[in-house]
Amino acid sequence: MLQVEEALAAVLSAAASARAAPRGVPLHDALGLVLAEEVRAPDPLPPFRASIKDGYAVVASDGPGEYPVITESRAGNDALGVVVAPGTVAYVTTGGPIPDGADAVVQVEDTEQIPAGADGSKRVKILVRAAEGQDIRNVGCDIEKDSIVLKSGELIGPAEIGLLATVGVTTVKVYLRPTIAVFSTGDELVQPATATLSRGQIRDSNRAMLLAAAVQQKCKVVDLGIAEDTEESLKEHLDAALRSDADIILTSGGVSMGDRDLVKPCLAKMGKIHFEKIRMKPGKPLTFAEITTQDTSKPSKTVLAFGLPGNPVSCMVCFNLFVVPAIRLLSGWSNPHLQRVHVRLSHPLRADLHRTEFHRAVIRWMLNDGSGRPGYVAESTGHQASSRLLSMKSANALLEVPSTGQILAAGTSIQAILISDIISYPSDKPPAASDPPPSHFGPSSKSISTDVPQLSASQNTEVKVAILTVSDTVSSGAGPDRSGPRAVSVVNSSSEKLGGATVVATAVVPDEVDKIKGILVQWSDIDCVNLILTLGGTGFTPRDVTPEATKSIIEKEAPGLIFVMLQESLKITPFAMLSRAMAGIRGSTLIINMPGNPNAVAECMEALLPALKHALKQIKGDKREKHPRHTPHAAAAPVDQWERSFRAASAGSGGGCSCEP
Repeated sequence: MLQVEEALAAVLSAAASARAAPRGVPLHDALGLVLAEEVRAPDPLPPFRASIKDGYAVVASDGPGEYPVITESRAGNDALGVVVAPGTVAYVTTGGPIPDGADAVVQVEDTEQIPAGADGSKRVKILVRAAEGQDIRNVGCDIEKDSIVLKSGELIGPAEIGLLATVGVTTVKVYLRPTIAVFSTGDELVQPATATLSRGQIRDSNRAMLLAAAVQQKCKVVDLGIAEDTEESLKEHLDAALRSDADIILTSGGVSMGDRDLVKPCLAKMGKIHFEKIRMKPGKPLTFAEITTQDTSKPSKTVLAFGLPGNPVSCMVCFNLFVVPAIRLLSGWSNPHLQRVHVRLSHPLRADLHRTEFHRAVIRWMLNDGSGRPGYVAESTGHQASSRLLSMKSANALLEVPSTGQILAAGTSIQAILISDIISYPSDKPPAASDPPPSHFGPSSKSISTDVPQLSASQNTEVKVAILTVSDTVSSGAGPDRSGPRAVSVVNSSSEKLGGATVVATAVVPDEVDKIKGILVQWSDIDCVNLILTLGGTGFTPRDVTPEATKSIIEKEAPGLIFVMLQESLKITPFAMLSRAMAGIRGSTLIINMPGNPNAVAECMEALLPALKHALKQIKGDKREKHPRHTPHAAAAPVDQWERSFRAASAGSGGGCSCEP
């Protein structure tokens, strides 16, 4: 009997081998698919100098005064051949080309119209002095020629469709989503439309549920109905699934140990079975097999077959834990795993003694998760029998309860696997542990779920990251925290580049020096976090005090990181120069102040990524990574010297790299 991790590894290995080659599709059919090729810009954007505002193209050195308007340059009409000489101006609209000779734009609001002369000539009074380059988008300032617009492996959304159209791509190479064939097994099953049930009959709910779940994953589906508990009927349905050109076959029922549980023997005759039992609850009798098609009229391919349990909850839990990752991998996802978060239990749970249990629950993000900090709180959906489909109703997570046989107290931190959107709780007061779980929950939030686990003393990860949102507005509950979840998402998506980073703590504090300092010191000195990102409070307003709080507790400054972030932000807005952000080291923790704007957080993280992994290693005392052109230690094998240097630094005994003074 396999562990869940072993079974999932077998599924993903088979899916990786079975994934079809990418195909070209029209741009309008690419939405939601994964890009299979790198896309570069054939031209710069904009391809000409363009005006940012409606106004007048001028020679900046002319200064204020009255000038003749010699031409108009509008979007789509470039006033080709016209030169703005000193002492003249040209009217331009937003997006219009800047005529030759002009080097600045003065917006309409800073001008004054002068009545036309008798000959119809136009003049305008420029009221302000313009700086060279003012309100002009230079050639390629948005997208440089031959720059990478999209990378292979990116998910194509509406913005990506727009980018592809911008660079002239009309056919794009993508991974197609799999086609899924579904049928139920069992002599006791009847169609859901059956009005009156005879003794021993039940309506087929699993097939409807699996078809809906596959459609929710945006897959094509083939409904093959109900198979009888005979080898002939099962073989007939499996053959029909293969003829349908399905990539995945889902059956429900017939995989246990009864004399009419024939799915496993049929799959064994037609293909290769990888496993038939998993040490999990619910969902122990899960069969997974590969079938290679034998149709000589088509190229052969490998089809993944899942013999799911007949109990509806077991069926759905197995679909989420194993089929969804397989769908994602076949669809081109580089990381097909379901997202995990750390949650606190609102009620006690008893763990199974022998098998890991995946307890159905509703989790919510709360300003106080019971520990005095923001975090996720989990509430059980009630009685967890594998036949009770009501336990899946409203569930957005599976709590991974280890097989200890013990009772987990309310407030215990535990991992949860997300299977749906996360619900926001209407107040900052967590439900009392004595309160019964609600029998109904409102509609789930449509926002994308983000991984914001809370710090656990037993948590073991390569790089521990904590994120602190500094905002009076968010702290008081007057507004949502948009930057925190965005930062968590960015860290999660960049985990590998950061050396295996995991967000282990998040918090929101007001713009107060003492409160900022308090949590920074705790995360650094007590919780031993490797990287702390603060969001917001770095500007010029009287309440912006994040840099002051940070500077007062760091031991070494890291101005180079701030310089790189500033360079990146200045590409987007000149207001970036108003940032007073700090970065520095306290003990073994790197602390970086970031902007409060969610988009700016992503841009700054992208700019820092090339060096952050190395920086975090250096803080730990690892000197093994050197400059690309550095050849150290001619007298000894470098790896031996590096290892000695690293161990000495880690032990605090001095004696750094021997090639350095």
